[in-house]
Amino acid sequence: MRLVLATAFALSLAASGARAARLKDIVDVEGFRPNQLVGVGLVVGLSQTGDDMGSLSTMQPLATLMRHLGVVIDPTVIRTRDTALVMVTADLPPFGRPGMAIDVTVSAAGTARSLQGGTLLATALKGADRQTYALAQGPLTVGGYEITGFSGSSSRKNQVTVGRIPSGGRVEREAPAELPKEEVVLLLRDPDFTTAARVAQAVAPVVGDDGSVKLRNPATVVVTPGSSLRGKMVEFIATLESLEATPDVPARVVIDERSGTVVVGASVTLGAAAVAHGGLTVDVREKQEVSQPNQFAPPGAQTVVVPQTQVKIEEKGGPMQAIGPATTVADVAAALNALGVKPRELVTILQALKAAGALHAELQVL
Repeated sequence: MRLVLATAFALSLAASGARAARLKDIVDVEGFRPNQLVGVGLVVGLSQTGDDMGSLSTMQPLATLMRHLGVVIDPTVIRTRDTALVMVTADLPPFGRPGMAIDVTVSAAGTARSLQGGTLLATALKGADRQTYALAQGPLTVGGYEITGFSGSSSRKNQVTVGRIPSGGRVEREAPAELPKEEVVLLLRDPDFTTAARVAQAVAPVVGDDGSVKLRNPATVVVTPGSSLRGKMVEFIATLESLEATPDVPARVVIDERSGTVVVGASVTLGAAAVAHGGLTVDVREKQEVSQPNQFAPPGAQTVVVPQTQVKIEEKGGPMQAIGPATTVADVAAALNALGVKPRELVTILQALKAAGALHAELQVL
């Protein structure tokens, strides 16, 4: 477990405050979003790592495809492990035009062990309205490998049942989308009252004399351009994206116990507190002893193995230490590091400080 505090960044924050960000990085324009596409396809060319032989969920689509190509075959007689049933997903970008290339992701949907070396056959990708918007086909790129020996031993790296086809899809139909004509609605990716007010303040100078900016709620800023700008919506939106505003970041401490990471945000402060922390160590040792019958043992007595267990408990106590107050993230890091505890123990201390009211931040456990 480790403590991640980004000291250099924290010092710059303490000296100059939070940095402004482009509106392009903190807001979305309503109506300009990708659309998710999905399809069911077949991957062929696998080296005996596809779906199980006789799997009708795979052989039926394969037989149907062959029939469309002029080859009639009974799906129950197909015996191959070189084919896999897969789910194909992609994102259709806003204003994607027919012929535009998009990336696709292919995931095994059956019992395939690996998609390495496979090729996706032409697959229709549909949207939520069940209309076909793209077609995908091509060889897969799998970021891993799996090697299996005749004895059953194997070696595997990363996920081999998921692959990608860069530029493997082609847009066949444009998703419905229109440029705004009267107003531009900006949607904050992280809704916040203060950030929304700062975005409105940054936008106000560029809307024109007869334009307006309205705060609908903490997540929505409605911008009405002046009459001279309404015929130039593309240029106006580009201007809005290049503006800068300082997002308000909540004070937050993020704890990921699985990977052992503690991240302290830039706005976290620490009040004065005293901490005493002790550790408990339990040492359990097992050993086997042999018990043999002596000369007075009854007939039929046998030698047996008797397990012996030794348990040792050691409790370590620590003196009371004063920490804080700390007004910057660098001061918080110095105060916590002064405790000299392990990161896993630090998690418990942070939770106790929060309960005591000394840690002025939200605790988020992943």
